[in-house]
Amino acid sequence: MELKGKVGSRMKFKGKEHIVWCLNDYLGFMNHPESIKAGAKIAAKYGPSYPHSVRLSIGNTALHEELEEELKTMMNMEDAMLVNLGYQAFSSIIDALTDRHDTIIYDQNAHACLIDGVRLHNGRKFAFKHNDISHLEVQLRRASTVHDPDQGIILVIVDGLYSMSGEFAALKEIAKLKEKYNFTLFVDDSHAFGVFGENGRGTPEHLGVEKDIDVYVSTFTKAFGNIGGFVAAKEEIVTYLRYAVRSQIFSRTMPLSMVAATLKTMEIFKREPYRRQVLMQKTKMFQDGLRRLGFYIGNTQSPITPVHINGPIKTGVRVLRELRNQGIFSYLVVYPVVPKDTCLIRMVSTFNHSERDIEETLQGFNAIKEKFSVELASLSRIRV
Repeated sequence: MELKGKVGSRMKFKGKEHIVWCLNDYLGFMNHPESIKAGAKIAAKYGPSYPHSVRLSIGNTALHEELEEELKTMMNMEDAMLVNLGYQAFSSIIDALTDRHDTIIYDQNAHACLIDGVRLHNGRKFAFKHNDISHLEVQLRRASTVHDPDQGIILVIVDGLYSMSGEFAALKEIAKLKEKYNFTLFVDDSHAFGVFGENGRGTPEHLGVEKDIDVYVSTFTKAFGNIGGFVAAKEEIVTYLRYAVRSQIFSRTMPLSMVAATLKTMEIFKREPYRRQVLMQKTKMFQDGLRRLGFYIGNTQSPITPVHINGPIKTGVRVLRELRNQGIFSYLVVYPVVPKDTCLIRMVSTFNHSERDIEETLQGFNAIKEKFSVELASLSRIRV
C-alpha cells in the first residue's frame, strides 16, 4: 500500500488508486507537516526511539511532563499520565485498579482491551447488555448484595463512544445511578477524545457529565493521528497508577519524537478548532448519502459509519471485493465482533476526505446496490 501525497485520503493498492475509509485519523493530523517536523527534529537529534528505558528509570523527560501538563489542563482533571500504547495500558490499568475484593461491571460491547483487562481480574465480574441501563442496574443491585464496600470498590467500565456502532455510551443515565449506588466509573473515550465536546474533552463533555467520570483514558491514535495515550483522574489515582500499571513500569516509555509530535498536534488542535466542524459536515454528507441509497448504518452519532450487511461472511466478502473494484478501500467486520450471519463494512470519515471522495464513494455504493439488488434488498432493515 502506498499513501498518495500529503492528503491521506487516497492510496495505491495493487497498483490502483483507492479512496481510503479505514484510517482512524479523524482530524487529519497523521501527516500534518508541522507535527512531522517537530517529531523529526527530535529524532534527528536523539534517534527515533529515545529514551531507551522505562519511565521510572531514565525514561522521563521534560517533554513527557510538559505533555502531561497540557493534557491535565485540557481535560480539566487533577492529573494525567502518559501511556506508551493504549491497548496494553488500558488492560493493565484495570488490573492495577482492582483486586480480588473488588467487583467489575462492564458493557458487553466494551472494546477488546477493556475485556482483556476484565479477564485479568480474579474477583467478581458481571456484564450488562450494551447500553441497557435497566440491566446495568440489575447488575449493580446484584453486585451490591455480595460486595463488601469496606474491602473494595465496584468498577463500572464503558466506552465513551463505541468503535463498531459509532454510538455514545448512555453516560447521563449511568451517571444518575451514582446517586443510588456507590461505584467508580471508568471510561475509555478513544474514539471521542479531541472530536466531541466544546473543548474536545470527548463524550463526558459532550453529554455534560464530566464531574461523574472517575477514570478517563484515551489514545492519541484516533483524533491526533499518533501513537500512545493517557489516563486522567484525581491526583491520588494517577500517582498510584504511575507505580502500579505493569505494562508501563516494565516497558519502554513513549518515544520522545512521538511526544514532541503530539505536543505540536495539540498546539494546532487549539488554534484550528474548525477541523472538528469540517469533519462532522463531511460525516453528515456521507451518512446522509448512504441512507438515501437505502443502506442501513445503525444509530451512529459519529464519524464511524457501519454499513450493515445481512448474510454470511461470504456475502460481505463479495461486497467488499466489489467496493475495491470501485476504488473504495475499507474492511469487513465479522463474527465474533458482530453477531453471526451479519457483517459490517466499517467506514471512517476524516477531515482529509474531500467532497469528491464522498461523491465517488457514494457512486460506488450505488453501483453495488444495483449489482446486488436482490441480495442487498434488506440492508435498510438490518438491526445489529
